[in-house]
Amino acid sequence: MAHTRIRPFNTKDTYPEQALDTDLCQAVVTRGGRTVWMRGQCPQSLEDAKTIDSHDPAEQTHKVMQNIRQLIEEAGGSMEHLVKVVVYITDVRHREAVYRTMGAYLQGVHPVSTGLVVQALARPEWLVEIDATAVIPD
Repeated sequence: MAHTRIRPFNTKDTYPEQALDTDLCQAVVTRGGRTVWMRGQCPQSLEDAKTIDSHDPAEQTHKVMQNIRQLIEEAGGSMEHLVKVVVYITDVRHREAVYRTMGAYLQGVHPVSTGLVVQALARPEWLVEIDATAVIPD
């Protein structure tokens, strides 16, 4: 593992009432490296900024996580270099679908995470936005 993960956990243990399976941790320690600061990723194409044709929170989250992975790879890294995500959702009822989908991309990664329910995102059709930070070791 590229970074030190302090107190890793899985959401199935901390939120047993929810059907989640996301590897997270309480803190990540990085040393040196290059920091990749990503703008909040939305369910749209990185190539042409077109929003995907779906109002399903899981499908939107897949696109968001694919964008995050692509940007990290374009910077020369991989998902194991992801250290923090901030998840914005427009409806608390979408939390389980969003986190379950995001969790598939975070298996074994254990970034820190903050989740917020917001009134709206920049476009009314967007249900999820994820702000991410990665540190690629030297």
